[in-house]
Amino acid sequence: MPNIPERPRRVRVQRDGPLLVEGPVEVVGEDGEVTVSQRFAVAVCTCRRSRIFPWCDTSHRRREKRPRDAGEREDGDGV
Repeated sequence: MPNIPERPRRVRVQRDGPLLVEGPVEVVGEDGEVTVSQRFAVAVCTCRRSRIFPWCDTSHRRREKRPRDAGEREDGDGV
């Protein structure tokens, strides 16, 4: 039986991001495995790309290439 906190836990939902949960927390996976964090707040992965799932490692962020200047070569040196 889970412990009843003194007040409700706060969960913040972010568009295209993790769930931010006030800790400490226990996360129970689909297979019944329990993962515990004693931190004051945790980011729970919702995209399932994280290498440390169920915790978020920011894998959900899109990696975009920085636009180069017209005179810049691929190796980073100017013309």
